[in-house]
Amino acid sequence: MLKRPEIGEIASHFQAYIQEVPDEDLEALLEKQVDEVIGLMGNLTEEQAAYRYAEGKWSLKQVLGHITDTERIFSYRLLCIARGDKTPLPGFEEGLYAVNSPADRMTLNELLQDFAAVRISTLSLFRQLQDEEWERVGTFSGNPGSAKVLAYLIAGHSIHHLRIIRERYLQN
Repeated sequence: MLKRPEIGEIASHFQAYIQEVPDEDLEALLEKQVDEVIGLMGNLTEEQAAYRYAEGKWSLKQVLGHITDTERIFSYRLLCIARGDKTPLPGFEEGLYAVNSPADRMTLNELLQDFAAVRISTLSLFRQLQDEEWERVGTFSGNPGSAKVLAYLIAGHSIHHLRIIRERYLQN
């Protein structure tokens, strides 16, 4: 089982995501999240999926697209670091990605399939890694971090946004 990163291994602005992750098998948690996302959103209408809880906020579709895009980026970073690439990896502007995302043009079913495909790919990468690869450190968003940190960020970021979906989008 992958051990949770220590506080000193994580840039302070990422700590909240790591703290979201429960003490359980990370791979099993990531597998369960696919069913959780589909269960949470799979029966929504297109109108419900286009909902924005306030002016200027992302649609529910954009939130799902954001979760998926962020996982793609974090998985790429994880791959680079696990393979020993020391090239500093840039940050990304999440708002720019959301504005330029095709999420609002896609059907909810397409977005759910995309999320599941990305998660399957992420899990495939996880299953390839040896213990020492998880501990390799690189630089992303201007901060040092290990492949293990990125694995926990993937899970914690999803947990964070799923809570927002429940609290702000599905309470109506």
